[in-house]
Amino acid sequence: MRQKIVAGNWKMNNDKKETTKLIKEIKKSIKILPLKNTRVIVAPTFVNLSSAVKKAKKSKVEVVAQNMHQAKSGAFTGEISANMLKSIGIKTVILGHSERRTYFGETDSILAEKVNSALENKLETIFCFGELLEDRKSENHFKVVENQLKNGLFHLEATAWKNIILAYEPVWAIGTGETASPEQAQEMHAFIRKIIEDKYNKEVAENVSILYGGSVKPANAEEIFSKPDVDGGLIGGAALKAEDFTAIIKAI
Repeated sequence: MRQKIVAGNWKMNNDKKETTKLIKEIKKSIKILPLKNTRVIVAPTFVNLSSAVKKAKKSKVEVVAQNMHQAKSGAFTGEISANMLKSIGIKTVILGHSERRTYFGETDSILAEKVNSALENKLETIFCFGELLEDRKSENHFKVVENQLKNGLFHLEATAWKNIILAYEPVWAIGTGETASPEQAQEMHAFIRKIIEDKYNKEVAENVSILYGGSVKPANAEEIFSKPDVDGGLIGGAALKAEDFTAIIKAI
């Protein structure tokens, strides 16, 4: 049975004090929630990961990383390796976010290397992908998504997929206030599950959690999460307010 997941990507927000405060507020607000088969994840910045792990210890909040480098070590100034993340208690990493692809030139081939490195180091991976507005308008969105999955993940053995979480994020709906309709989200999630089944088998397809990322808010979360192939959300702006994030968790 696949898990329900609400993951907050804090991006380049919150200093150490703000990080500690937000985790404390989230811990308190979800303490009484019935979170059976539901995971609550937050992804602070690199500099606050270690303190965030300590603050979230023995709570229902999991702390994950926003990114990592594919190399084990070396002359890669400013980068962070999988082993470094593991050494401070991180067990999961987000890879392939549209902002990494757009602003930092991360290609499918680079992301395939990052996925390999993460899995080799026993780090669970939240793999992000999704189409641009022009892809959607030209009705090329299914092909774009299929290619991103094939190039980034389809080299893996079926057994590796137990450590993969997918996050479909239509780029045109990230931070724009625009949101794919629940029907559009379900259509794409069902398509994703089908191409995984075609590549591997039904068991792999049915067991992988597929999150929707793109301007999820308390007002629309319940309707989006109600769709059968939507297993949760990768939340941006709304994850920076404990009240909003908690309301989204309640919606699932």
